[in-house]
Amino acid sequence: MRIGALAELSGLSTQTIRYYESIDLLPEPDRTPAGYRDYSSDAAERLRFIRDAQASGLSLDEVHTLLSMKDAGLATCRHTLALLDRHVAEIDSQIARLRSARAEMIELAERARRLDPATCNDPNRCQVIEAS
Repeated sequence: MRIGALAELSGLSTQTIRYYESIDLLPEPDRTPAGYRDYSSDAAERLRFIRDAQASGLSLDEVHTLLSMKDAGLATCRHTLALLDRHVAEIDSQIARLRSARAEMIELAERARRLDPATCNDPNRCQVIEAS
């Protein structure tokens, strides 16, 4: 199948497909006598996997590792689990940072509610942001 048909089937742009070829996520296809790319149906499945893995939060480097392992005939379940566990830990850490930032913002908002705007006369500082 030609690249346009593969793009339609996979839901990805032709530019994305060419990019995935350039970074070895997708093997370079055979060429027709006229020089057009000629993809197998396996290419569409591989592209769907890449798309789904990215949607699950995996990076292209991580997807590349998984596909390389699969291409070598290796099982990937344990490796995938380790990747997912690492991503969950990163998300948990990000949630903790966001909760902390939220608490600080709430504190500043409460400070702003208590302050008298009439006393805000420093042209270079905001009394709300200024350290207590």
